[in-house]
Amino acid sequence: MIGVNGGRQESNLVCCLASKKRKMTKGGYEMTRPSSYYSFIHSSRVSHSHSAMAASTTCFFQSSSSSSPLPFNFKQKNISIFRIRCCNASSSQNHSSVVTLTDPPPVYSSVKAFAPATVANLGPGFDFLGCAVDGIGDTVSLKVDPDVHPGEISISHISGQTPNIHKLSKNPLWNCAGIAAIEAMKMLRIRSVGLSLSLEKGLPLGSGLGSSAASAAAAAVAVNEIFGKRLSVDDLVLACLKSEEKVSGYHADNVAPSIMGGFVLIRNYQPLELMPLKFPSDKDLYFVLVTPEFEAPTKKMRAALPLEIGMPHHVWNSSQAAALVASVLQGDLFMLGKALSSDKIVEPKRAPLIPGMDAVKKAAIQAGAFGCTISGAGPTAVAVTDNEEKGHIIAQHMVRAFQKEGNLNASANVKQLDRLGARLISSVHLN
Repeated sequence: MIGVNGGRQESNLVCCLASKKRKMTKGGYEMTRPSSYYSFIHSSRVSHSHSAMAASTTCFFQSSSSSSPLPFNFKQKNISIFRIRCCNASSSQNHSSVVTLTDPPPVYSSVKAFAPATVANLGPGFDFLGCAVDGIGDTVSLKVDPDVHPGEISISHISGQTPNIHKLSKNPLWNCAGIAAIEAMKMLRIRSVGLSLSLEKGLPLGSGLGSSAASAAAAAVAVNEIFGKRLSVDDLVLACLKSEEKVSGYHADNVAPSIMGGFVLIRNYQPLELMPLKFPSDKDLYFVLVTPEFEAPTKKMRAALPLEIGMPHHVWNSSQAAALVASVLQGDLFMLGKALSSDKIVEPKRAPLIPGMDAVKKAAIQAGAFGCTISGAGPTAVAVTDNEEKGHIIAQHMVRAFQKEGNLNASANVKQLDRLGARLISSVHLN
């Protein structure tokens, strides 16, 4: 950001910061700087009695091999100090200010961040509804590492009891945590220190519990924390979306609730608009999560979806999604369960790809669950109830159904809603 000291007068100024002093007829900037600095043209609205025009910014790099400046991305350059002089042809007043543009220094030498599992879609809310689940998730440890090139990140270690964990790459360009961390570093314009990342997987791969999103969310939050929490929630979600885009598609119904906690509605993607949905704090909500030993890659499960849908199904799913949102805000678990179970577009296409899923859903509801559906892309089945003890009974019936009808062993968790989202769990200050 470039700031100029001085009084407000309205006028549209175009200022050229170059190796020589330049002045406009009506008003402008003068600047003297060493030739090694970058130059740019900045059009901005300042004060004058005349009409003002819309602001825009174009940046240029002064090439040594050509007299013509070349465009470059101003945000991704580490520019040290400019002294800017503002002058107005109609006035004898001159004002100056010094602008320093540097990457933020680390606040901690190391941090550890946790991001929770998530349930995406929630039945009829494909790609725009999701919630966070307490107690299970991924953990990222991050430290300033002098052995890593400044501005870069390395993945030193990946651990966890997750099957197929060997599939995860330590190349940060091909790892969900690495991609999100790189994006967060770009947003912060980190150039002066290198970082080393360690990932502890608490979620199975391809489980439908937002495994990739939890890794990305924990990494983005860790980077943000180590540099003093300068990024907004939207920034963090956007950093994680870069990761999701590479592995499963551009959808935020896992990463948004993993970052924010609670229930989240994605109203729009371009631009990103997120709406937290507050479930009443005095209401009990338990998720029964039953995960069979069966991997359902998100890309494969998305490929099974119809490209077009009929108007009746559109109307039906829209009404169920609206009922689901209203139920969350009112804390009405009975209606929430009914809406959760009523998807007529996505679940009917995915359930046949998960052995025993239809039987598992029936078993959950017969055992007393308010509703049941596929969590995300699957294969995890999620049921909802208002009592932990009842949740364990429901889980037993669901596990048996997977074994009997799907010939699959399954594990179960009964967890509450995570209302906090991704967070810092430990840190070490710089000496």
